[in-house]
Amino acid sequence: MKKEVVVGIDIGGTNTDFCIVDREGNCLLKDSLRTDKYDEVEPFLDELTGIIKEQIRSQNGSLEVVGIGVGAPNGNYFTGAIEFAPNLKWKGVVPLAELIRQRMNLPVVLTNDANAAAIGEMIYGAAKGMKDFIVITLGTGLGSGIVVNGELLYGHDGFAGELGHTVVYPDGRMCGCGKQGCLETYASATGITRTAIEMLEKSNEPSLLREIPKDQVSSEKIFQAAQKNDKIALECFEYTGKILGMKLADAIAFSSPEAIILFGGLAKAGEYIFAPTKKYMEYYLLPIYRNKVKLLPSLLKKENAAVLGAAALIWANQKK
Repeated sequence: MKKEVVVGIDIGGTNTDFCIVDREGNCLLKDSLRTDKYDEVEPFLDELTGIIKEQIRSQNGSLEVVGIGVGAPNGNYFTGAIEFAPNLKWKGVVPLAELIRQRMNLPVVLTNDANAAAIGEMIYGAAKGMKDFIVITLGTGLGSGIVVNGELLYGHDGFAGELGHTVVYPDGRMCGCGKQGCLETYASATGITRTAIEMLEKSNEPSLLREIPKDQVSSEKIFQAAQKNDKIALECFEYTGKILGMKLADAIAFSSPEAIILFGGLAKAGEYIFAPTKKYMEYYLLPIYRNKVKLLPSLLKKENAAVLGAAALIWANQKK
């Protein structure tokens, strides 16, 4: 008897991860490819679906793929399209679900990448058993998936939950979305890198980061410097945590979640980002919310929460 599986795909601004997932959330086969290598979506999808088809063929007919779930920046659950994603090279409205359907001849469901991560955490991870929580993805940009009373918050048009594009400073850093001062330009892997470069330029403070060419500074290298007690690297995390904590306090004020879960590359810095974020989140909260909201890491360390969440979209649709 064939094993029923789905394909989960997480499209990020830099990388795309995907795996074949069973009903228990086990990732049976996985792979990834660079997203930013492709200026056009068609060759990207040709390679992506080609790899997936090869994975399925390698199992000699033992798998029955029942659908494909996709998490993508600015992915609209209602339309199946990526719409004006600032962190992708493919501009405008991209009918991604339909383009994949044409290549794979399978049902395809698409949602925002952070929404997919939220579903993954709710079914398999840190939000298991919770009905009210927020997942913040700290990658190339900052995404957010908001769950209220056990249901993802989509809004009337499918785009609820773009906390990364709430404004921190009206005259602040330029964002890929065309606005200035968006949260993701400060609190993301890209944002903390920009902070480090600015601090290095404005200060004569000795730093391990000065030994790295400007175009090679990254959140990972800032984390490595912080582990060695580098003052500028530590200040980068403190500044980033202050801004993120302040905006999370705003998010708590409108949704009163049980927990906020940080997921993604920058979250892997552990206490270097969690400690200042928690400190400033509590500081900026109204007293009625203080010490009530947990700030948690993703529990899906081995697998990608967004991939598993994207896969779970198909199982959830089967139940409807």
